Amino acid sequence: MKRIVYMGTPEYANVILKELIETDTIDVVLVLTQPDKPVGRKRVITPPPVKVTATKAGIEVLQPHTLKESSIIERIKESNPDYIVVAAYGQLLPKDVLDIAPCINLHASLLPLYRGASPVQEAILNGDKVSGVTAMLMEEGLDSGPILAWGIRELDKKTTTSILMQDLTYDAAKLIIDVLNRYEMLQPIIQTKAVSTHCKKIKRVDGEIELSDANEVYRKYRAYKGWPDIFLANGLKFLEISLADDSKCTSRAGEIVDIGKESITVSCNRGAIEIFQLQPKSKNKMSAKAFVVGRGLGVGDSII
Repeated sequence: MKRIVYMGTPEYANVILKELIETDTIDVVLVLTQPDKPVGRKRVITPPPVKVTATKAGIEVLQPHTLKESSIIERIKESNPDYIVVAAYGQLLPKDVLDIAPCINLHASLLPLYRGASPVQEAILNGDKVSGVTAMLMEEGLDSGPILAWGIRELDKKTTTSILMQDLTYDAAKLIIDVLNRYEMLQPIIQTKAVSTHCKKIKRVDGEIELSDANEVYRKYRAYKGWPDIFLANGLKFLEISLADDSKCTSRAGEIVDIGKESITVSCNRGAIEIFQLQPKSKNKMSAKAFVVGRGLGVGDSII
């Protein structure tokens, strides 16, 4: 039995934890996750998914605000882990923790591409045809440690962040079991700094779009669907869209070029998008056709 200390917080980490718990060759002896936080409009204090799963399984859970506390470091040492597995934990591991046992991180990109906070969105924004998950040995740098294994996943032109994240979550769960079972046989690969790229934490402002290129708008929609979504400078949010045309367009950006049963087609400087559902600023969501009818807009008018 391989003794595992597990560190993770959101649903991505929770699915992986469940797989570890259910594997006969693995014993999860300790779980660390982020502190409970207020959720929703009523700000109800809610535990992370990982805590819920670990508690049900009878596994000790720690929720430190920082991993630099001597009592936390000592408790990890006392658990005598063979490995420390990390998946979207939310904190960098200090050297005192990294030195306890091999620390394996599951990062949702094909490293050294997209080190950092938003690798799934970045892959979609860049129009990548493949993505994946990487199991890597952790060091003090950000996602820069030696690579143990990859899991590769193809993307299509309709893949959204939520769909890709779900796929990569199950890929990561299978990958870590394989890595732990074959760890002694693996030869870590040093990452090449020359080809590494980084991605930032997403902010709400990143969802603002200009209707210049339909392909770019559609990639942003797929990357940011759910949060922060995509919206115009006037606050009009596009909730459901598709790519109608990606060729050169002579109509002006924002012009309504067609009105369907429930949708409208709007031109960009290049190409056009079909909008099915939208939400005006501080209003309820509605069908795109209801929006234009309610405002007396027709073909040739602008939604900007």
